[in-house]
Amino acid sequence: MAAAARPGRPPIAWWETLLYPAALVALFLGCQVLAGLVGIGEGQRASLAAIPAVLALVVSLPLRLRRQWGELHPWRSLGVVGPWPAALQALLRGLLKALLLLAPLVLVLLACGAARWRGSLEPAACLNALALLLGIGFAEELLFRGWLWGELGLRLAPPRALLAQALVFALVHPWYHLPGIGAPALLGGLILLGVALALQRRADGGLLWGAVGLHGGLVGGWFALQAGLLDMGPQAPAWLIGSGSAGANPIGGLAGWLGLGLLLWARRRWWSA
Repeated sequence: MAAAARPGRPPIAWWETLLYPAALVALFLGCQVLAGLVGIGEGQRASLAAIPAVLALVVSLPLRLRRQWGELHPWRSLGVVGPWPAALQALLRGLLKALLLLAPLVLVLLACGAARWRGSLEPAACLNALALLLGIGFAEELLFRGWLWGELGLRLAPPRALLAQALVFALVHPWYHLPGIGAPALLGGLILLGVALALQRRADGGLLWGAVGLHGGLVGGWFALQAGLLDMGPQAPAWLIGSGSAGANPIGGLAGWLGLGLLLWARRRWWSA
């Protein structure tokens, strides 16, 4: 959603726009390193490191909007505050879309014998999935579809701002670690996801919660599937679920591309809204 800076405000320098998320990412990575130094397992480091990073984001973001945008109601402008029935409905619609994107992939894996349904999830894994759903979903949507999209909207035409936030969102993820065709495939899938999440917010009238539900539902749902609901063997095709074996991201596979493509087609009327 495009932000509107108040008259008389000095333009925001590009270096400030770049430095703000870089500082948050540095805090997150630094906390991960500290967690490793004190002996915390690799599987829990990201969840624990996200806590101070999210707190820093929540505290600093409204201050930035008041100072840089001249925004008197920052949380409303970011799409966090709004009528609670509409926000709840948007969140549930986002979660439902995440389920509809993951369900066909699971059915194909089961049908071709590449996975076996276990249906068991340890309490710790369940809590981790919920933390990913709420933490990653909320934090990344607040940062990218809330702040970044708004800040880019102060500089660029609306279509360019929408595409630019999706590109930045994709580039900051570790897609480049994958070998061969897996890297560009994941990068393309992340760009599609960034566009889909922006259109979701636009379709929800500026509320952020539908994008939170969609994004968090995909992250938390895929984690839950890998953590115990599904038993995926090594024969699971990379072209379908994405490269990276145990750390595969279906956004980088054919299933993710097709699902997101259909979602973008269904949301096509919101491109020019």
